[in-house]
Order: sequence, then C-alpha cells, then structure tokens
Amino acid sequence: MLCGTAAWLAGSMPGKLLAGTTQGKPLGIQLYMVLQAYQSDPMSTLKTLKAIGYGEIEAIVTSTARTLRDQLNDAGLGCPSLHFDSLGIEPGIEAAHVLGTQYIVSSMLPAFMQKMNGNDKGQPTYSRDDAKRTAAFANQIGEKAKKAGLQYAYHNHYREFTDVGQGQTFYDVLLKDTDPNLVKFELDCGWVHVGGKNPIDLFKANPGRIPLMHAKDFLPTHAPDEHPGTELGRGTLDYKPILAAAHQAGLKHCFVEQEGPYTRMSQLDAARVDYAYLRPLR
Repeated sequence: MLCGTAAWLAGSMPGKLLAGTTQGKPLGIQLYMVLQAYQSDPMSTLKTLKAIGYGEIEAIVTSTARTLRDQLNDAGLGCPSLHFDSLGIEPGIEAAHVLGTQYIVSSMLPAFMQKMNGNDKGQPTYSRDDAKRTAAFANQIGEKAKKAGLQYAYHNHYREFTDVGQGQTFYDVLLKDTDPNLVKFELDCGWVHVGGKNPIDLFKANPGRIPLMHAKDFLPTHAPDEHPGTELGRGTLDYKPILAAAHQAGLKHCFVEQEGPYTRMSQLDAARVDYAYLRPLR
C-alpha cells in the first residue's frame, strides 16, 4: 500500500516540488540500485524513475556510454556523475565525456588498485601504509581527471573507517594526504554508519571536500559481516540532519542507492519509497 501511495504522490505533486529535493537540485539515483530492472527493460526503467521524480542518474556503463547517453536523453534524465571501476581510468574518462558528466568516481579504489597490480584474489587491506598508497594513487587519478576537464571523487565503503593508529582512520589519512583540488569525496552515508562513524561529523569537518553523497540505509543486525539493505526511513539513519549538514558543507548532488537483497519489494518500488522519504527533507 505504501508503494502505491508513493507512486500517487510522485504523479500528483506539483512539478516544482518533484524536481528539487536537495535545495532546488534534482534528486538522483545510482543506476546500480535498479540494475536488474534496467537490464531487463532499459527505457521503461529510466522513464519510471523520471515519473517517480528523480532528475539525475549516477551512471555505471553496462553496454556503451553512447547507448546510455541516448537512453538518458530520451528519458529526460541528467547524468552528472559516473562510476568508472568496471571500465578502467582512461576508458572511464572517455565514457564521462560521452555522457557529459562532471564527476568521475571510483566505487572501490583499494580493490581496483589490487586488480591493477595483478592481484584480484582476497580482500584489500586497510593499514596506514595502504591508506597512503591509496591517497597517492587517488591524486594520480585526480590529475588525469583534471587534465580531461573532469573532477575525480572517492566513494567509500565501511572498511575505510578502520583504525590505523595515532587516532586516525584509513579515511582520515585519505582526506589528509589527497590534494583538495584533485580529489573530492562521495560520502556513502550508510557505509559510514556501518563503519561506526557519523556522516554529520564528516560533512562538518570537511567543507568543500564532499560534493556528492549516497543516501543509503541498512537494517539493524548483530551479525558483524551481514549488512542487509533497506529502504530509507526503515533502517537506522535519520537523513534530515545529515542532509542539513551536507548542504552546509557544499553538497552538489545526492544519489539514492540501496543494497540488496530485495525481498520485501522490487528495485523500482524501493526507489519509490526512497524518493518519497527524501523528497520532503530539504
């Protein structure tokens, strides 16, 4: 019933309200969240997202950038950001130009680095030395992106909040050792919370460094290695104060992203619920 109510709201509220949720900016969604629906029926999925009220997509490229660009244009959706991990850096930059994005983002940079070095087995480690190597590599990506007229941003998961000694986390070292002009950050607030930190504190401490964010939530669990995703407003995070802090810190784009499993409802129904929750939180 709630999903039907959310769909009715999306179809009946005035266009001005639907178009802007983050202080006049359109609310976005990470394409990964609805990937199954998108791969099954690309245009129907994108047009449904537009009808719900989303104005922007954060892209992953599963076919070609040109195909995705044309689909987004047909659906009337913007594309300010691209995750490049599945493509590689140079192909990612080329895809960003095709799509017309401003930001090029790494989703899992330590794993990407590990694969580039010929070791894609096992989990990356998160020591202080690892953080420093990651920061140096992030600066290199940022330099390439800048030369291409793009802005690089680092997207976190929860292991970046591992303690590396001296009262710092892996993420603290990244912030300190990366060039603010070359490396920005996309704060995945759900993973920050899983990592034991507060997204509000990170926004307040780093004005101008975090132009992008993922709005994500998880069900409470006592299992340390289980992180079941849930719709916004049904987990553990209150996004009203998070968005207030994000805006004060210079947020440019907010993207909904929900982790699976989708056992309660479909990906698109979850996208409706997420939008209905975030829309009033300006």
